[in-house]
Amino acid sequence: MPVMLFKLRGVEDDEAEEIRALLAEHDVDYYETTNGRWGLGFAAIWLHDEHVYEHAKALIDEYQRERCLLAREAYEQLRLAGKHQTFWSMLKDRPLQVFLTVIAILIVCLFVLSPFVVL
Repeated sequence: MPVMLFKLRGVEDDEAEEIRALLAEHDVDYYETTNGRWGLGFAAIWLHDEHVYEHAKALIDEYQRERCLLAREAYEQLRLAGKHQTFWSMLKDRPLQVFLTVIAILIVCLFVLSPFVVL
């Protein structure tokens, strides 16, 4: 019976490609579903055989641990070099966008909190 192995919604293309390559490298038989033309489907990687689920899940878990460590290392290098993105760097680079975002957040907060605040 088919079993879902990995959801693809919100997954970057390079990560999805690396997972496909990892499964192919370890001879894991899988198929993939997409969101469909209008985005109403369920994008995921599925296994034909539920007996290989544990093995395939362990492969993906190990891959994701390694990817997480690499991302943290890359961020730490950017931080040490002073090139990571902060609120102040965004404010300096795109002041109008930051200003409009803050205004939008304040408007949403006003609507959400207005029933509890007597004006």
